[in-house]
Amino acid sequence: MKVYLINGSPKQTGTTFFALSHVKNALIQNGIEAEIYWVGNKPISGCLGCGACRTKGKCVIEDKVNEFADLAKSADGFIFGSPVHYAAASGFITAFMDRLFYSAGKNLAYKPASSVTVARRGGQSSTFDQLNKYFTINQMPVVSSTYWNQVYGLNGEQAHEDLEGLQCMEILGNNMSWLLKCIECGKNNDINTPPMPTRIGTNFIR
Repeated sequence: MKVYLINGSPKQTGTTFFALSHVKNALIQNGIEAEIYWVGNKPISGCLGCGACRTKGKCVIEDKVNEFADLAKSADGFIFGSPVHYAAASGFITAFMDRLFYSAGKNLAYKPASSVTVARRGGQSSTFDQLNKYFTINQMPVVSSTYWNQVYGLNGEQAHEDLEGLQCMEILGNNMSWLLKCIECGKNNDINTPPMPTRIGTNFIR
């Protein structure tokens, strides 16, 4: 079993990486393969709303979104991490997730997921809420900890002092491992994902 931890910070080894590393260590200690995937610091286009992915099977913009969409096929779980920028997720992870979930949501559906946020001081709750909404619209079990998955600190050195936040990261990794093993046990006993009915779509313009 494998979990990808997506680092949505433009800083490859900043506080977001520090927090995700603690989750990664807990996963590994539980026998789960874990890898941190950095979205990078090169511009990532937002979704164009062209709908071409519905026929082509992938986004028309060739960048890290399509690269990760392929990796997601064989993954068992995901943890998306972001720094707080103006009480919201970073522009990098927002554009990345918008296009990933729109063009390749089927590669993530039914797989457990969680989000991790980091900040110097404020804006964590709104960012945490923003990221979790991607999972709840895509039939993905949301993994929790003993508090919201937040770590405080301007950098990794400061984050070392957030003992409660780091404990939450460790428990998050343990809980993700537990759920993945439960799902695997279910599959081995012919308990599979529920059948998806034909989707009913409505709008409110008459």
